[in-house]
Amino acid sequence: MPRKTFDEFKKFIARGNVIDLAVGIVIGAAFTAIVQSLVKDIVNPLLGIVTGNLDFSNYFMALNGRTYETLALAREAGAPVLAWGSFITAIINFMIIAWAVFLLIKAVNKIEDL
Repeated sequence: MPRKTFDEFKKFIARGNVIDLAVGIVIGAAFTAIVQSLVKDIVNPLLGIVTGNLDFSNYFMALNGRTYETLALAREAGAPVLAWGSFITAIINFMIIAWAVFLLIKAVNKIEDL
C-alpha cells in the first residue's frame, strides 16, 4: 500500500501544473517583498509629501484608553490596538499587486492574440 501511494504522489508532483504552482508561489513570495519595499520606501514617502508627512504605519488606536507615542511602544506594553494604519498599508500593497497582476495578464493575453 505505501508503495502505491508513493507512486501516485510521484505522478501528482510530476504533472506540470503542480510544478508551475510551486514556481508561482516562489515568484509570488519574491514579488511580495518587492511590492512591500515599493510601498514602504517609495509610495509612502511620496504620499507623505502630498499629505504633509503622513505616515500610515504609525496610525493606531490603543483600546486600553492609554496614549502611546508609537505603535511599537503600544505593542511592547501589551496594549490591545487597532492598527488601522498598517491595514491601509496592506490595502495599498494589495492594490499594487493586483494592478501588476492585471498588467501581466493583459500582456500575456496580447501575446497569445499574436
